[in-house]
Amino acid sequence: MWMIYALLSAFFAAATSILAKIGIDGVNSNLATAIRTIVVVIMAWAMVFLTNTQNGITDISRKSWLFLILSGLATGASWLCYYKALQSGEASKVVPIDKLSVVITLALAFIFLHEKFTSKSIIGCILIGAGTLFMVL
Repeated sequence: MWMIYALLSAFFAAATSILAKIGIDGVNSNLATAIRTIVVVIMAWAMVFLTNTQNGITDISRKSWLFLILSGLATGASWLCYYKALQSGEASKVVPIDKLSVVITLALAFIFLHEKFTSKSIIGCILIGAGTLFMVL
């Protein structure tokens, strides 16, 4: 099931890039990010209440709170930078560079989560990096 959700995530991320590039025309990138964030917040809380999981908020540990907050700050910084880049750059060049996050995530997972680096993941990182360079140069 995770594969289906991952593919849907990729599809919606692609749609996000195109819709954002069209919508950001003539709009300050910070304002556009704030509008997008409001929509995401409403949608996320709607899903919490729709699935009746709001009571779980009291069960969240301090450690989880800390890392969820840090993750939210990282997401906000990512979105602000992404919209600024998208506003002045071509989507076909901004998006591949943004997707270098895959390579960075693998490296961080290796360092902080002690996940294994396999020959397959190393080759994949090299190909993603090379493909990104090929697309933007």
